[in-house]
Amino acid sequence: MTQDGNLIEIKNLRMFFPVLAGVMRRKVADVRAVDDISFYIKKGETLGLVGESGCGKTTTGRCILQLYRISGGEVYFEGTDLTKLKGESLRRMRRNMQLIFQDPYASLDPRMTCGDIIGEPLLVHNLVKGKEYREQVAELLHMVELEPRMGVRYPHEFSGGQRQRIGIARALAVRPKFIVCDEPVSALDVSIQAQIITLLMRLREELNLTYLFIAHDLSVVRHISDRVAVMYLGKIMEVTHSDELYGNPLHPYTQALLSAVPIPDPSVDRKRKRILLTGDVPSPVNPPSGCHFHPRCSLAADACKEKEPELKDIGNEHWVACHRTF
Repeated sequence: MTQDGNLIEIKNLRMFFPVLAGVMRRKVADVRAVDDISFYIKKGETLGLVGESGCGKTTTGRCILQLYRISGGEVYFEGTDLTKLKGESLRRMRRNMQLIFQDPYASLDPRMTCGDIIGEPLLVHNLVKGKEYREQVAELLHMVELEPRMGVRYPHEFSGGQRQRIGIARALAVRPKFIVCDEPVSALDVSIQAQIITLLMRLREELNLTYLFIAHDLSVVRHISDRVAVMYLGKIMEVTHSDELYGNPLHPYTQALLSAVPIPDPSVDRKRKRILLTGDVPSPVNPPSGCHFHPRCSLAADACKEKEPELKDIGNEHWVACHRTF
């Protein structure tokens, strides 16, 4: 799955976490958090990554940033394989890639002022000093619609939405090209969510940013994303343009997810078909054979239990991993 003009290319990415047991702490199994996935992110676009809790979304984002040393596969940033970089070369590359954390209450150091939190990346990468440093911090605060005078306050003096703006300003400090947004609005009230989403969209246009937007709220993802990837139990099930996914979902899991999205019009909501999935999500320690979704799929056939479906392009950049689609 490759194209010209890509900023990020993921090829056969795997991230397994060892399960240790016994007095000697020997490895007895692996948690297959991300299990052989491939996708790309174009320059200047937002790719939404959705799925149930525990499906591997956050792990995927952190693997791209090389916060985990991956178990296998390749992660390319502008043609450079990040998995081959170490030490100073990786540190320099990280200036181009930043992370916005999910929890604005836990991701800010309570002992540092807002200005110090935002300016810390500038000092770590030796970008500015003195008067220029203070000017940069003030500019970053203004960029996320906070008053520069707020830089002397501590995190406990801000609301949740303001804290997330501080986290966004910190991510922007080193002028990155790519940002992983790890459920940046899930801990916020709905009205504040809209403000943060609008801010992220404006910053993307003004600074020519590229986002991986991780979320479980499909309505939020539809609003901000150019394309959407649907993930289940460490696998990519479907990837396509946002309008195409919401208008023509082809994978049974995507159809089930969309059927659960609330619709504000009661007359339309009553007419649509609800898809209720049976059973629980299997353990990533011992995932099912064949298609990982087959134990909960009403359309599963024998081939689904025996052979893993390949993620194929059925046309117009609509990728689906389902035996029943072809």
